[in-house]
Amino acid sequence: MRVSAAPQLLASRAAGWFRRLLQKPKQSSSCTGSGRNASTGCSASSSPSSSSSARSSSSSAGAAVARAGCPAPVDISSSGSARWAKSYDVCICHSEVDLEFVEELVSYLESQPQSFRCFLQLRDAVAGSAIVTELCDAVQNSHCWVMLITPSFLQDPWCKYQMHQALAEAPMANGRTIPVLKDIDRKDYPRELRNLYYISTVLKENSFRQIRDTVLHYLEELCRSSASGTEQ
Repeated sequence: MRVSAAPQLLASRAAGWFRRLLQKPKQSSSCTGSGRNASTGCSASSSPSSSSSARSSSSSAGAAVARAGCPAPVDISSSGSARWAKSYDVCICHSEVDLEFVEELVSYLESQPQSFRCFLQLRDAVAGSAIVTELCDAVQNSHCWVMLITPSFLQDPWCKYQMHQALAEAPMANGRTIPVLKDIDRKDYPRELRNLYYISTVLKENSFRQIRDTVLHYLEELCRSSASGTEQ
């Protein structure tokens, strides 16, 4: 009995050894280590937190890039800004019939935190000077020009003259010529201004804010580009 049991014991041990040997490759093929994950491309159970961290880092980096792409704030009131290269921020071109509306607009603009400098012909023109000279000087010495297009404006030759001077001064400058429509149909909008968007005065308060924002945007872009050119 002892002689016959020995072969059985050896056979049992050999079978167990072979089972363990066959099981080892299966265990080694699973991705349980971070080093092995990197080489095999398998995802471990700890990957969700790692992925979350990576996404968070990526999101933070993207936000930083987005912030970096935004234009830096510009102080248009600083002493060295390009704003002061001209005498006025905005020239109001209008008919005398519309003076009351214009005076209200000028009061609004000049009371803003930026204290916009407005040229109002009846207030700022030099007494005794030629009208043509004053109109040309007002256009040349202002950054932006507000054209208050009304029935009276369309009938006033001096208003049309000043409008043409502004278009000749900067025909392709975005934001410098600002048409404002009041009490006229769109079909009566001057052909010379058809390539420019206009502001409607149906809601007066809203139109005032739009004019302010347009002038402010132009001045900010002017100062920003001027500062960039100086740095270069």
